[in-house]
Amino acid sequence: MSGAVEDSITHNPLPGVTVSVINDTVRVTTNNYGLFRIVIPPNGTHLLFEHPKYLSRTVAIENYTRMLVAMIPKDKGAAETDIAMAKAKAKARFAHSSNPNYGNVGMGIRTVFDETYGTIYENKYVETMKSAISNFALDVDRAAYSNIRRFIHLKEPVPPDAVRIEEMVNYFHYNYPLPEDDQLLAVHSRYAACPWEPAHKLLQIAVRAKQVDINSLPASNLVFLIDVSGSMGTQNKLPLLQAAFRVLVNNLRPKDKVAIVAYAGTPGVILPATSGDQKEKILNSIDYLSAGGATAGEAAIKLAYQIAVENFIPDGNNRVIMATDGDFNVGQTSDHEMEELIMQKKESGVLLTCLGFGMGDYKDSKLEALSSKGNGNFAYIDNLEEANKIFAREFGSTLFTVAKDARAQVWFNPAVVKSYRLIGYENKVLKEDNTNGDKLDGGIIGAGHSAVALYEIIPREDTVVADTLLGQVKLWYREPSDTEEHNLHLDIPNKAASFEDAPTDFRFASSVALLGMLLRKSSYKGAGNANMVLNIAKKSLGVDREGYRREFLKLVKELKKSGNVK
Repeated sequence: MSGAVEDSITHNPLPGVTVSVINDTVRVTTNNYGLFRIVIPPNGTHLLFEHPKYLSRTVAIENYTRMLVAMIPKDKGAAETDIAMAKAKAKARFAHSSNPNYGNVGMGIRTVFDETYGTIYENKYVETMKSAISNFALDVDRAAYSNIRRFIHLKEPVPPDAVRIEEMVNYFHYNYPLPEDDQLLAVHSRYAACPWEPAHKLLQIAVRAKQVDINSLPASNLVFLIDVSGSMGTQNKLPLLQAAFRVLVNNLRPKDKVAIVAYAGTPGVILPATSGDQKEKILNSIDYLSAGGATAGEAAIKLAYQIAVENFIPDGNNRVIMATDGDFNVGQTSDHEMEELIMQKKESGVLLTCLGFGMGDYKDSKLEALSSKGNGNFAYIDNLEEANKIFAREFGSTLFTVAKDARAQVWFNPAVVKSYRLIGYENKVLKEDNTNGDKLDGGIIGAGHSAVALYEIIPREDTVVADTLLGQVKLWYREPSDTEEHNLHLDIPNKAASFEDAPTDFRFASSVALLGMLLRKSSYKGAGNANMVLNIAKKSLGVDREGYRREFLKLVKELKKSGNVK
């Protein structure tokens, strides 16, 4: 016989409960997830459930094959008081939390429909005579785009702080040349006129990572950290999460390992490290999950990292994949406290992938903060198609990091550039603590990824014709299992093309960036409007095998029709 034991008030699983057959010596103890399995002797008629803090309970075996037993705390009033106090403290910590992600000073959180987003203050123009150098962490997160798509499909206004323009731009595939055979990364630049501000120019910088054949990728040691708390009970949360992980499991190889930790109140190991060729066993564990209880994110993260470290594969892909709506309400709950925890854990060499689900109480600010501090990436899954994109079509780039601590420094020639503005990347701007980047945290880049950044530039009117250098890009990064820092650099020629003559990828990325500015109601949008976005995007679809660029057109049309962008 198997079953589960829970607290009658909180419905959290109860570990450490002794389960015994009355008048017999057979006894077992519930695991961390409150589960037990016991062999019933022929004369067994009743089970006794005992725990020091709960009233003992006797249950008739009868015809059960699986039972759920609720135990009453010995001091019910005290238990309810403890729960209320814990929730009050968590709420207070959360209300005073901040999101000092990457050094954009003053970033807090804003709540929309009980969803929280890190406050974004748009990058301003910087005069080159005051500071000719711009530093930012490279990143290929795409969560903002799919989250924005969710709002559009629901015909709801998009919260401005949900719009991270760099994540919108990097959602799409770009056909920049791959690195040379002996290189891990390649840096490219394009310079052309700005469509929404004719007197300005646009500079696009793209970093392209080496493409790696899936079969030659190193073995993976994955820990699925799955939120099964009460807030995950709706169809667009746990059921979608389970479907998404089924896609991932079906792409695992025999040399890969997967463990599953589920958490609601108390975290528990649902599946120990299991070979990727035992797909049925893994899938059954995922399908077994059900939602209920509070969200003890802190304890769950610690347990997941512990399991990942115990099964660590040298030179392998060691990663915790955290799937949640981010609504942590037990343990450390502020962004800052959770960031500190993740920063400690990343020293183990285990990376972090955060997957966001759901709506209504989705905590975007938390998940973005955790992924950035944990040398990880962040995606929002709004439907099964997005799960297929992340875990099937982009399996290698999602789960396999080829470069970490990646950061860029762009120097602008004051002789030809009056001022510049980085479009997006507000929470990835790096302070100029030093010029060589040694102590600055960067982001990660997955296999085959393109990380694209756009600058809007105001040229100097009195430019010397003979000065042909617009600026220079320097890139620093480390390989995943190496502490040595590598660098690349690229000179940017001062030769701007007309916007119409710019490459297709340049023009399409510009249309996406402009839509982001419109959604943010940016003061820098110039003459840009929805029609301009549509006209640019229509003429720059290029080779759109998966149809994502055509979908972008449909979303812009929906926004225009609803009046959410003009």
